[in-house]
Amino acid sequence: MSKTILAVACALGLLGTASAHATPDHSKPTVVLVHGAFADSRSWDGVIADLTRDGYHVVAAANPLRGAASDAAAVKAVVQSIPGPVVLVGHSYGGTVISAAADGAANVEALVYVSAFAPEAGESTFELAGKFPGSTLPAALDKPVDLPGGGHDLYIRQDRFPAQFAADVPLAKARLMAIAQRPLAEAAGGEKAVATSWKTIPSWWVYGEADRNIPPAAMKWMAERANARQVVTVPGASHVVMISHPHTVSAVIEAAAAGAR
Repeated sequence: MSKTILAVACALGLLGTASAHATPDHSKPTVVLVHGAFADSRSWDGVIADLTRDGYHVVAAANPLRGAASDAAAVKAVVQSIPGPVVLVGHSYGGTVISAAADGAANVEALVYVSAFAPEAGESTFELAGKFPGSTLPAALDKPVDLPGGGHDLYIRQDRFPAQFAADVPLAKARLMAIAQRPLAEAAGGEKAVATSWKTIPSWWVYGEADRNIPPAAMKWMAERANARQVVTVPGASHVVMISHPHTVSAVIEAAAAGAR
């Protein structure tokens, strides 16, 4: 690259700095991030920035949001394609997915649940959401969208999305998230879990105390049931704690990476 092109690239911010984009440290596990319903992989942007700066190789896996077993199979394929150890992280419904995806994946060393579900065999995501009082999600859902092959897709009403899903995120950003949200197939939320990797793989938890999607009491109960190594609750944080408090979430992930080893 010529000096002139290099100067222009730097001026436009097209080249990252060494501190912002550190070379991955191959002695560290790869971190695989799995988003949940009504979100996408961009919800991990702040966490990814922290982890890559600290030398972690990171993969943000696309979660199809079509069915608990099929979504887990898709994530498991990503995990098994990675050489070396993995820390598997799930947000919300993504917790249901990683609980199954890690089953039989020998390279998964730790699970991190971020405002997430961890169902027992025979439990569904929707059952856990209603196990304790406090979730206001059902009233915030829009009219279900009929799918061509039968079934329905679920969305959060755009006007209700900021307060319901991302109350501690700047309003302008929360409104963009509402428009770009990805739907959850209703069948996926009702599908019974068949694998419980959190029983054999150490887990770490972080969630907000003002979560309106999953009652904090439910997450506390699930973390205790899983004998979590660490549980971090963030005062005033919404369901998307990884967006509003990325440094806290990345610190828990790094603690899991270190603790599991």
